[in-house]
Amino acid sequence: MNTNTIDDQEVAKFEAMAEEWWDETGKFKPLHMMNPVRLDYITRQIAAEFNRDLGTDRPFAGLRILDIGCGGGLLCEPMARLGADVVGVDAAPRNIPVAQIHAEQSGLQIDYRHGTAEAMAASGEQFDVVLNMEVVEHVADPLGYLTACQQLLKPGGLHLCSTINRNPKSFAMAIFGAEWVMRWLPKGTHDWNKFITPDELFDLLRKAGLTPVDRTGYVFNFLQFTWSTSPTDLSVNYVTAATKPA
Repeated sequence: MNTNTIDDQEVAKFEAMAEEWWDETGKFKPLHMMNPVRLDYITRQIAAEFNRDLGTDRPFAGLRILDIGCGGGLLCEPMARLGADVVGVDAAPRNIPVAQIHAEQSGLQIDYRHGTAEAMAASGEQFDVVLNMEVVEHVADPLGYLTACQQLLKPGGLHLCSTINRNPKSFAMAIFGAEWVMRWLPKGTHDWNKFITPDELFDLLRKAGLTPVDRTGYVFNFLQFTWSTSPTDLSVNYVTAATKPA
């Protein structure tokens, strides 16, 4: 297995934007807009897998959750508020102090670290849930990276992975639209050739030792300027759920 799947050029792109993670009108505006839909999917999948009632206070208490590629903590903080023991790791060192300061200001205890999935897997750490959002299309070796994610899961654990499909529509929406026209992201943030189709990702997850159980699309409506989920439209952004055999 590749023990270093980090693509230094990809890390540098996000490190350059580190100070803007919590600016809802800045370079991460697309993530802020998508975050409520992402959180709805993530929380429902975790609740279903671990038989938790989202209507209760701190429903994820007792669960250890890892967010790989945590950035400024946009997913770590809501997971902590739901009661989980949260670790956020990112390969871009400048992201970590941004995340730490925001968590402190929010009164949240989150273990943020500069590091990689491979290094954490090598240390033997394990989690009930691994969140792997919009990262796999930025690594040098997707299978090696997903294998490390699998190793980080306890038997019976849940892996949630979102990415971008590879087709003409995803180029038009995620690169031409988001980077060139809307200028939500700096040009060059994404490389269309590194995008992964849903079938390819399911195949990679199986090869990494995981069992895919769901895939759902995230759909952006330009007229309403809103995101929603779709069980059938995975043409651009999508998310997968997979489990580690017990």
